[in-house]
Amino acid sequence: MSDELRVDQSRKTTALIMAGGRGERFWPMSRKSMPKQFLPLTGTEKTMIQSTVERILPLVNMEDIYIATNREYLSLIREQLPELPEENILCEPAAKNTAPCIGWGAVTMRKKYGDAMMIVLPSDHVVRQPALFRGVLKSAMRTAEQTGGLVTLGISPKTPDTGYGYIQYDTEEGTGFENAFKVKRFVEKPNLETAKEYLASGEYLWNSGMFVWKASTILAEMKEKLPGNYELLEKIEESIGTEAEEETVEGAFALMQSISIDYGIMEKAENVYVLPSSFGWDDVGSWLAVERLNPGNDMGNVIKGDIVSVGTSRCIVQGGKKTIAMVGMEDTIVVDTDDALLICAKDSAGEIKKVLEVLRAVNRTELL
Repeated sequence: MSDELRVDQSRKTTALIMAGGRGERFWPMSRKSMPKQFLPLTGTEKTMIQSTVERILPLVNMEDIYIATNREYLSLIREQLPELPEENILCEPAAKNTAPCIGWGAVTMRKKYGDAMMIVLPSDHVVRQPALFRGVLKSAMRTAEQTGGLVTLGISPKTPDTGYGYIQYDTEEGTGFENAFKVKRFVEKPNLETAKEYLASGEYLWNSGMFVWKASTILAEMKEKLPGNYELLEKIEESIGTEAEEETVEGAFALMQSISIDYGIMEKAENVYVLPSSFGWDDVGSWLAVERLNPGNDMGNVIKGDIVSVGTSRCIVQGGKKTIAMVGMEDTIVVDTDDALLICAKDSAGEIKKVLEVLRAVNRTELL
């Protein structure tokens, strides 16, 4: 049946890439002025946002790709994606989480195309098998077209990871095509015992935060579930292309409820489907991802820079200009930049954001 399904050929395929995050768990390399999506953290010369755009170009034309970001990153996007039309950069005047930025993208596409198929992606993920990824996106688009529902990509879990949210799906109730299944519920990051139970059940997937739907579908859900935000989005839509657009966006974002797409829509919606997926995905959430994405040496160290190691094993070391000598170290992260040095036990990698809390408290803004 899947071979017979096609996305409406008159419907434009678009992508909204969310690139407004701070990447605080990658401090001190990721900073407020240069967060991780604009850095080459995955062993290639391309930055993460460049790689995100590159892997979807066979599916989506550059003129139909939109970037939602903060105003302060406009120049970075211009520099790193010079072929992207500047009007496709949606610079949020205030950080209001993912639902408002996705809503802005959706009304922009409705205004320009009448309706459109939307692929919504974070800018800071790694996909090791891009051709397979594009195949899953095609299946997701056909599912969204056929069902008129909200479609998400769930990653088939290999370990009981506590760093991801999970999606429970009905393994019996598929759509009858495209390997898509009805979602039962979204659940927050579990503890280890619960994660083990999820893995053993075979009913749970990692929540990738990647979505596919028609712009009309997500806007209908917002109208019902976030009516206040939807009214403000309508005002933005009316202003697009006029002299009042910037002022309208500013005023609307000041009033919008700050809420994630998961909390605001996905957890409450009825018509939600998931495609269990495996295409070499990693969300690059902390320095530990560097170890997953790059081969270690014979001592299990992943090193970059001028590093001298003696009796040192299973360490992640990102050097700067100076030589770093490590003696007798195990399971440690070391990141050296011009103005800061991080030394962190690997099992405390999730606590790096607390360093920034301390720096803010003592007004060391130059290090944020």
